Amino acid sequence: MRKLPLITALTVIALQSGYAAAQVCYSAVNETTPDSRFVINEDGTVSDSETGLMWQRCTFGQSYNAETDTCEGNSQQLTWGEALRGAENATFADYSDWHVPNVKELASILEHSCVQPSINENAFLSTKLQNYWSSTSGISRTDLAWVYQFDKGINSLHAKTSDVYLRLVRYEK
Repeated sequence: MRKLPLITALTVIALQSGYAAAQVCYSAVNETTPDSRFVINEDGTVSDSETGLMWQRCTFGQSYNAETDTCEGNSQQLTWGEALRGAENATFADYSDWHVPNVKELASILEHSCVQPSINENAFLSTKLQNYWSSTSGISRTDLAWVYQFDKGINSLHAKTSDVYLRLVRYEK
């Protein structure tokens, strides 16, 4: 009888951590971000051959370990203003021209055939099943900005004062 509270507690902890046990993909839905579209670079970045964008493989705040091909450390949740300043001050993989993706750039990495997370896990590591900032403000509500939630790939407007995850992007030249 004592096992049920333990199982319940472990389930709650797992759900709050933002990670799922395993990604779920549906073969009836065409892949939107196949592996062939991405070039995984050794410096912790991934290049998207379709859009010409280069992304951080890890969530902002984490560092990439090339030996283990994993993200290490704690990802950071930031307000929208902190995210913009973080991008402006970021130097990663010898590049200093990173920016917060606009809503269309962020939508371009959604994998519509998968959930938990709805992203290509080979290209993008340790993606939280929570919201990620875009730089795009709401049209009639400039106190809000667009986010994508990578649990199910849903976008919505969020208060710019909310703490949200971030993945930086740059234009590959």
